[in-house]
Amino acid sequence: MASPGGPLTGLKVVEFAGLGPAPFCGMLLSDLGADVLRIDRKGARPYVSTSVTTRGRRSVAVDLKHPGAAALCLRLIEQADILIEGFRPGVMERLGLGPDVALARKPSLVYGRMTGWGQDGPNAKQPGHDINYIALSGALHAIGTQAEPVIPINLVGDFGGGSLYLAFGIMAALHHARATGQGQVVDAAMVDGASSLLGMIYGYHASGYWKDERQVNSIDGGSHYYNVYPCKDGEWIALGATEPQFYANLLGKLGLGGPEFHPHRDRTKWPALKKRFAETIRGKTRAEWLAIMDGSECCVTPVLSLAEAPRHPHNVARSTFVEIDGVVQPGPAPRFSQTPGAVRHAPVSIGADNLSGLVAWGFDAKEVERLTRDGAVQDCSGDAAP
Repeated sequence: MASPGGPLTGLKVVEFAGLGPAPFCGMLLSDLGADVLRIDRKGARPYVSTSVTTRGRRSVAVDLKHPGAAALCLRLIEQADILIEGFRPGVMERLGLGPDVALARKPSLVYGRMTGWGQDGPNAKQPGHDINYIALSGALHAIGTQAEPVIPINLVGDFGGGSLYLAFGIMAALHHARATGQGQVVDAAMVDGASSLLGMIYGYHASGYWKDERQVNSIDGGSHYYNVYPCKDGEWIALGATEPQFYANLLGKLGLGGPEFHPHRDRTKWPALKKRFAETIRGKTRAEWLAIMDGSECCVTPVLSLAEAPRHPHNVARSTFVEIDGVVQPGPAPRFSQTPGAVRHAPVSIGADNLSGLVAWGFDAKEVERLTRDGAVQDCSGDAAP
């Protein structure tokens, strides 16, 4: 029988609020059952129901520059298994909450640091965003048309190369800490993670299989069998028929055949065959092609919009998307057979859990009131969402 709470139930995490990949990592841990207490600051942009990556956590508003803030945070860190922060290198140290101080207070702590460039190196203290990190990794050069690179939104650097590597690193360090009692720092840099994601491509390039150009390789839009095409109605379908058997099925459903279509991995044929595929596919609507391809194992799918994806029958059957307070959003992933994850609740406003959150983490209610009067804990009750 499945157990409620998720596989990370019992883990305690202190998350210092930030933007992008660090909060997303906090969301992943919370979705899988960890008790994540987020340290926010008054005056930051308020969270609303659509702030999906802040879901599932309690929020305590702390003035980190207040003389009493470091002591407050260190008391929380003493109880935590994991710390997450996404500031520029040196910020936590200046706040009196750097790794040396935190690990002295809690030797088994896993101290997760999320940055774009890493904690050292020539660019470490420079500003940047996803586009900059994936540019330095080689990923941005590899994605796009022959004419120009195409920005793959911030999935490759922020979330793929950042959040997921931070979460993976934290779990690896936690395993070590539980075996030895020794905590450590996890230095998760988006440029490192994005580079790591390119491992297979760098291997292909070293072997001579992958050309260091765009749209000339089998899976970068260079081939006719692994590509996207517009249909008669302006909607698009995606083809991924790389294997011979799937390619044969695809040709049959498209009504195409002849020696010019073989061998399908002959790069010299790709430009002409892309034109043949495009002309053929443009002759029917997306719905017509999907009906023709249904059940035929030719690796064809519709290119769904953000509005369409949650309604697709496969996604509906697996509850891939959930609705929380009227906001449709991706549900927890991955799946667990015995300890399924769950979204605990929608995002809460900054400081919503000043009292309840700190009490749950060992503070006395009167102590919280004193900290609020002193200004270390910040009363955000009058703040309104935009």
